[in-house]
Amino acid sequence: MTRAAAIDNVAEYFDSGRFATDLSELVAHETESQTPEKAAELPRYLEEALVPRLRSLGFSCAIHPNPVPDAGPILVAERIEDDTGPTILSYGHGDVIRAQTDQWHNGLYPFRLVDEGDCLFGRGTADNKGQHLINLAALSSVIDARGSLGFNIRILIEMGEEMGSPGLSEFCATHKENLAADVLIASDGPRLQSDTPTMFMGARGGNSFDLIVDLRDGAHHSGNWGGLLADPAMILAQALSTITDVRGQIQIPEWRPTSLTEDIRHTLRNLPVGGDGGPKIDEDWGEESLTPAERVFGWNSFAILAMKSGVPEEPVNAISGYAKAACQLRFVVGTDQAGILSALRRHLDARGFQIVKIKPHDRGFFDATRTSPEHPWVSFVARSLEETSGKRPHILPNLAGSLPNEVFSDVLGLPTIWVPHSYRGCSQHAPNEHVLKSVSRDALRAMAGLFWDIGDLARPL
Repeated sequence: MTRAAAIDNVAEYFDSGRFATDLSELVAHETESQTPEKAAELPRYLEEALVPRLRSLGFSCAIHPNPVPDAGPILVAERIEDDTGPTILSYGHGDVIRAQTDQWHNGLYPFRLVDEGDCLFGRGTADNKGQHLINLAALSSVIDARGSLGFNIRILIEMGEEMGSPGLSEFCATHKENLAADVLIASDGPRLQSDTPTMFMGARGGNSFDLIVDLRDGAHHSGNWGGLLADPAMILAQALSTITDVRGQIQIPEWRPTSLTEDIRHTLRNLPVGGDGGPKIDEDWGEESLTPAERVFGWNSFAILAMKSGVPEEPVNAISGYAKAACQLRFVVGTDQAGILSALRRHLDARGFQIVKIKPHDRGFFDATRTSPEHPWVSFVARSLEETSGKRPHILPNLAGSLPNEVFSDVLGLPTIWVPHSYRGCSQHAPNEHVLKSVSRDALRAMAGLFWDIGDLARPL
């Protein structure tokens, strides 16, 4: 009944190959929430892959229909040991992004786990099946070593995160009492560096939209009509060029945040953001006065995700009548989500681009959130991770990407701490998705130590 025994238990679980076997079973479920033909896979994953595992750990389980029609179900599991002790809420998602099967390397298939070198390949290994499996295995190791957890835990697994988590906010508002906890401790996203634990306390928000110039039906010969017909692609390109300057610095005042305060700058100081399997950082891109860490974790960024006019694959000598760009703003706390598109409309109109239409996307909206790096739960988790790993964790005020953290921070009113188990070169949302075996083993040990330490608390922090 020692902390070391719990950590040794979970390390042996990995070394014996059982982690890879269990992960293989989860990956085999083709839970593409963005593919309507795979809708039946979403409840099946919960019923066949997770509920038996959770019940074997002493959890009661309930699968709930999503309050949004045709959206994936939601699993709530709980193990309550002592009403006076601390209660943790954890989270994961069992759905995955589209498989992109024909783009994977030879010998790889999205829904079959493949072990190569330090990598375990398969769709969902990093996002998010491997991450919630690590946490469940760490809980199991503590129960085996101690005979109990020593705390209460509720686990929520949704099946629609890759669709923008439809219904999750409504579900949590309705079931707020049943999801009551002292803190959210969950896992998603990448470590900052693969060899060092990472913590983040929120996420940047996301707002996606199309910019459209629709001038006429069909295309017309560029020789006969060139110089007579306005080119929608040129108009759109000119409009887009006003949103940032040549190095990507945002030019819309309302999109420039005011929340990069000195305490956040201090938290971000000296954090590494390059290397570790990711592409080389362009040092001369983004807000010139900021460090790379401040640009990605403390500031807003605008991206053009895709553009189209005419037929790029087979261009012809014709002036198109239509052009579209899919765009996105990632934003930090302090940016008004509700005012993002109205600010863009004013900006474009003031520059003579009234003809450019703004069309919000149907999904992909997340609010920006952030728990203070000075919160007692943050300090507690950081000490535990350092004790197990021997390294001070990288502490980020928020993830650079977006996830539904606002549901837990704003709807449920919880401090939120995320401990990610992937790394930035994992090809998440791309072909050849994988986790590193070295990171997975390290994360299993870290979470076993953390759950053991929570069990030592006599009362909530």
